[in-house]
Amino acid sequence: MLVWRRIALPSVLGSLADPMIYMLGFGYGLGSMLPDVFGTSYIAFLAAGTVCSSTMMAASFEAMYSGFSRMHVQKTWEAIMNAPITLDDVMVAELVWAASKSFMAGGAVLLIAAALGFTQSALALWVLPVMFATGLAFASLGLIMTALSVSYDFFMYYFTLFITPMMMLCGVFFPADQLPQALQQAALLLPLTHSVALARPLMNGVVPAAWPLHFGVLLLYAAGGFYVALALTRRRLLK
Repeated sequence: MLVWRRIALPSVLGSLADPMIYMLGFGYGLGSMLPDVFGTSYIAFLAAGTVCSSTMMAASFEAMYSGFSRMHVQKTWEAIMNAPITLDDVMVAELVWAASKSFMAGGAVLLIAAALGFTQSALALWVLPVMFATGLAFASLGLIMTALSVSYDFFMYYFTLFITPMMMLCGVFFPADQLPQALQQAALLLPLTHSVALARPLMNGVVPAAWPLHFGVLLLYAAGGFYVALALTRRRLLK
C-alpha cells in the first residue's frame, strides 16, 4: 500500500486508459454503423463488457506481474515470512490486494460509464460486488500462474491462450448467443461470461436472470483457484 500510494495516479490512469480506448473507440466508431443491441445502443452494451474486462485485466496483471516480482524477484514474501506471518497470510493478502486494485480499475470505468449516461438505474450499484467477486476470481487464477512461472515471459501464454479468447467468447464485444452452439457452451465454463451476465443487466436497470448461479460461479473460481494457487506456492517456496 505504501509503495502504491507513491504511484497511485499513474496506476489508476494506466488501468483506465486501455478500457476507455476500447469503449469509446469501438462504441462511437463501430457503434455508429450498428443497430441497437438488445434495445440499447452499442456503446452502452459495450460499457458493461468493458467494466468486467478491465476488472479482469487489472486483477490478472497485479496477481501475476506484481505478485511474481514480490515472490521471486524482490523476495518480499520471504522477508514478510520472517515475521510471525505464514504463507497463507501472504497469499490471502495478495489475493485481496489484487481484487482491490481491480475493483478500483473497474469502478473507475463504471463511474465514467455512469457519467456518460450508460447506466439506467440505481441497480448499477450492484455491479460493485460483482466487480470485487470478478477480481477475486481472476486474482486466484493469476496466482496459479505466478506459482508456476519461471519468468515474466511465461505469462504471455496465459494472456494469449486464456484471457484474449475469453474477451472474444464471453460477450464483451458482441452477444455471446451469436456464436456457434459449441462455443456458447464452452463460454459458459469461463468466469468472464458470468461476470458480464451479471453486470450488463444491472447497468440496464434489470435484475439478472439466474444471478445466484452466476455469482456462485465467480466465487467458486475464486475459492478453487486460491486453493490450487496456495498448494502450488507452498510446494514451490516451502519444499
